[in-house]
Amino acid sequence: MSSLEMLALLELAQGHPLIRGKEPDRPFNRWEALRPFFHRLVALARRSLLVFALLALWEVIPRLGLADPAFLPPFSDVIAAGWRLAQSGELYDDVGASLLRALSGFLISVVLIVPLGLAVGWYARLGDILNQFIEVCRNTAPLALLPVFILLLGIGEFSKITMVVYSCAWPLLLNTIAAVKQVDPLLIKSARTMGASPQQLFRKVILPAALPTIFVGIRLASASAMLVLVASEMVGAKAGLGYLIIYSQYSFLIPQMYFGILGITVIGLTFNAVLEALESRLTRWKAPA
Repeated sequence: MSSLEMLALLELAQGHPLIRGKEPDRPFNRWEALRPFFHRLVALARRSLLVFALLALWEVIPRLGLADPAFLPPFSDVIAAGWRLAQSGELYDDVGASLLRALSGFLISVVLIVPLGLAVGWYARLGDILNQFIEVCRNTAPLALLPVFILLLGIGEFSKITMVVYSCAWPLLLNTIAAVKQVDPLLIKSARTMGASPQQLFRKVILPAALPTIFVGIRLASASAMLVLVASEMVGAKAGLGYLIIYSQYSFLIPQMYFGILGITVIGLTFNAVLEALESRLTRWKAPA
């Protein structure tokens, strides 16, 4: 019997490998692989209990006669109306139009306003020059300017996207300015002491430290984008979720109207989830709360 065969027999007798550092192959355990997924699913269900309870009440209250089904139809009727819209193709047109307007205005505002906020927060003189103008504009409600945008820019896509850009600008700008000003002075002093150039100071210290607060402004801006977009689509549009809601109200298609409202809510939640995931990826250095 060879030495390798003898070693194999001894391993079988003792139940573990005799060669250190080499572990026996473990059989694939499907439950172990799926356990993290189930844990996340259970956590999501636990956080959503109140939402499920509200949806159950929405279904039950009209069916028990506690509310007029003509004005508050059951949740299942609302979903059925949405399914009919999807089958006809109208839902995809409205969602596509709203998403195009919201994403276009939101991305334009992020690209333009975040660098401006970083500059205003970092250069005090620029902040002094623009401060009064910013205060006047941010205290002028975007919805109050909706007729002005329509008169000057028409009822086409350009006016709606411009409205979204305007509404997103102020939460983005104010949070970005605050983020830069709230950077710990000790971090800045330490970086300068170590000989960091202005570009290195901005890229390695200012921007990473300001990023969490900037993302607060980005998430607030995404909510403002949907709010103003829906209002502008209700006034002058032939497609979009805002148009779907107001048209359904005028036509007394109440389940369809409620489904349009739910559609806006789902889009807003999706925006927020995407931004949260992007924030967690870009701020992996931050200690968990």
